[in-house]
Amino acid sequence: MAKKVVVLGGGTGTFAVLSGLKKYPLDITAIVTMADSGGSARKERDEFGMLPVSDVRKALLALSPEDGDGGFLRDLFNYRFSEGVGVEGTTFGNLFLVALSNVLGSQEKAIEEAARILQIKGRVLPVAMEETNLVAEYDEGITVVGEHGIDEPRHDGRLAIRRVYLLPQVPANPKAIAAIKEADAIIIGPGDLYTSLLPTLLVGGVSEAVRDSKSSKFFILNLMSRYGQTHGFTASRHASVLEEHLQSPLTHILVNTAELPLEILQYYATSEKSFPIENDLPEDRYELVTGDFLSGRTFRPDPSDKLKRSLLRHDPEKLAKALVEILEN
Repeated sequence: MAKKVVVLGGGTGTFAVLSGLKKYPLDITAIVTMADSGGSARKERDEFGMLPVSDVRKALLALSPEDGDGGFLRDLFNYRFSEGVGVEGTTFGNLFLVALSNVLGSQEKAIEEAARILQIKGRVLPVAMEETNLVAEYDEGITVVGEHGIDEPRHDGRLAIRRVYLLPQVPANPKAIAAIKEADAIIIGPGDLYTSLLPTLLVGGVSEAVRDSKSSKFFILNLMSRYGQTHGFTASRHASVLEEHLQSPLTHILVNTAELPLEILQYYATSEKSFPIENDLPEDRYELVTGDFLSGRTFRPDPSDKLKRSLLRHDPEKLAKALVEILEN
């Protein structure tokens, strides 16, 4: 029987993990954050009255075939409009999911139908089915409402986040809870700690389900810190924040040790105020998995994309190989 693997998160990090894992005989469930508030998500919330769909779209595409008709559909769903009043910067896939939700009268049914059309391997589940906002309280009494404001801070991004929560608090999607309870492995990350990873754990019932699960709990450490979220964070601080919200220990942590390109590091330091994360994890506390997990590609930004994206990313095949080897043993 195939191992049941749950991947928690959102964004490009979750995309990389899912893209690699789908090539193995696994039963995969992606549980994605629904707290996005930047780019087209604001339009989906304010103009269409729907939950944001970008992280859902990315997860669907990650689990879809990459060749033949599947490859054509991937390109179509990933197409980003570079012009047009009201649609510039929006992907076709997001608009398709909005339209499908209106036709079917349900976002949940729309995601299931899109999964069928894209012939994905596995399932994609929103972590919650009700609208909510991510709230961060920083040192010096600063409070920011909305994931986008945390991602691209207008305040001093060196300030530490004291507390993060959802407003309003919303219950978890029952299907997501069921998947977590049945999982053989739960994978968290890579991704921005406060805006991609924690929003899934903050939804009512999720952290408790992960805590109570007897499965292995994997954390894939980011390549770079994030200004406004994890400025100055070491690897152990990332892990401790996650464990604080889970109220249980992680079992395995994957850390990239491949050298990062100097040119890109200089760009990150000057333009993003981001830096490589120091690995200070104690080897006697975790099963540390170190190695070259770096993608050989440098991801240049799409001029029509209004949001900041990671230039350095994990390699899907390298991550999947390491994860599957652990699962098999």
